[in-house]
Amino acid sequence: MFACEKDVVVSPGRVVNMSSSDARMGDVMRSPDCVSKYGVEAFSDCLRHEMKPWGVKVSLVEPGNFTAAAGLLTRHAAPDKLWAEAPAGVREDYGRVHFQRRAAPVRSFRGGGRTDVGPVVQDVVDAIRSKHPYTRYNPMEPRCWLRMQLMTHLPAALSDLLYF
Repeated sequence: MFACEKDVVVSPGRVVNMSSSDARMGDVMRSPDCVSKYGVEAFSDCLRHEMKPWGVKVSLVEPGNFTAAAGLLTRHAAPDKLWAEAPAGVREDYGRVHFQRRAAPVRSFRGGGRTDVGPVVQDVVDAIRSKHPYTRYNPMEPRCWLRMQLMTHLPAALSDLLYF
């Protein structure tokens, strides 16, 4: 149990897991990240149902593009460095042209995204302190939120046409 301020709700427990918008919308060159984030989503959903009889609330925070704030794409993840370090067989199988075409979005993404993590922190705090926390929090730019909604609610053929 916890209680430190008058607006904090006393609860048998809270679980707040961090995922990302990648869990709900796949993208080119993001397979490992999307799969791992989707696993966190599924785990959180199951845990929420399993903990309900004990009054434990489970929330999930799905931030949008905070790549710049997280420093995920540094010079160490530079596409040219990845190509140079790839095994010769991989370079031969895929070819430089294919690699360059796939690396272009990564290059354009570098330095992108939000730098202020305040909205993420605010959502985590709300998930912990709120009497009725949301199941999912989506701190992200409006365009990212709209894309996530379209990709998860439209038929795949239509969302693929819009975004790929």
